Amino acid sequence: MQARVKFRYNAAITVAAVVAVIGGLPLATAAWYAAPLLLVPLAVAVWGWRAGTDATVNGVQVRALFGSRFLPWPKIDSLVVGERDRVYAHTSAGSAVRLTAVTPADLPKLVAASGEQLSTPPRQP
Repeated sequence: MQARVKFRYNAAITVAAVVAVIGGLPLATAAWYAAPLLLVPLAVAVWGWRAGTDATVNGVQVRALFGSRFLPWPKIDSLVVGERDRVYAHTSAGSAVRLTAVTPADLPKLVAASGEQLSTPPRQP
């Protein structure tokens, strides 16, 4: 059995969205045209529960609200920290895929899941 490292957002996002859905129920039942407003916190709840990144020795599975994408390690050229501390996987095809819920502090765990060691540049004297 291979080890799977999971990166997820805080569960408080999902809980807050569920509370917003429950809080919006009286409004939706009082006025039928307000019922679609419940879709926004419901979508946030599903996204908060589902979104994230799973890493194994085979590759990285990136999950979003409606889909997911598998990136095998041989197709990942580099892991890059972009603006706002978002981590991206640059592929050999030239695309950049955002690794959902992965922070720069998580990079050692992410690389360890691949079975490799994190390479760091040598320190200057």
